Amino acid sequence: MPTPLAARPLPQSDSPCPCGSGQTFGVCCEPIIKLQRLAATAEQLMRSRFTAHAIRDYAHLHRTYLETSRQPYVEETGGDDVVWTRLVIHAHEPGPKPDTAFVDFSAYFQAEGGEQAMHEKSEFQRIGGTWFFVRPVRNGPAPIKSAHPKVGRNDPCPCGSGKKHKHCCLRVA
Repeated sequence: MPTPLAARPLPQSDSPCPCGSGQTFGVCCEPIIKLQRLAATAEQLMRSRFTAHAIRDYAHLHRTYLETSRQPYVEETGGDDVVWTRLVIHAHEPGPKPDTAFVDFSAYFQAEGGEQAMHEKSEFQRIGGTWFFVRPVRNGPAPIKSAHPKVGRNDPCPCGSGKKHKHCCLRVA
């Protein structure tokens, strides 16, 4: 029978927080993980969830995931041997409804051949003053949006020929 994975030792309260906020662990994620205070924003919850992954505090991940938060925590067995190295928050945006927010981030981990990244945009919801992770909205970076307006078939060709786009460069493409 597999044995439960041992939690990694907690960082010292005066050491840098694993989430990369620039604050000490005792000021940043430790009070949230130890249930001494609630995360004030979705970004703070995201940072504490990354730290929980890094130190293998799966109970924190369980209670901050909306789908499992109301179920009793059962310690898992088996192997998550991923070594999480750093977190980069790209954006923290309010959602279309009150008490929802989105966090776009890259979580880096150690893998064969060096450091790899997992880029994701996640949805968070605040219920009764408590933030919860709801779901990943997108894996990978955001789609690239063109800065130039789309050229229509009957518009003048952008190459400057004086012809309609459909009779010039669009025909070539």
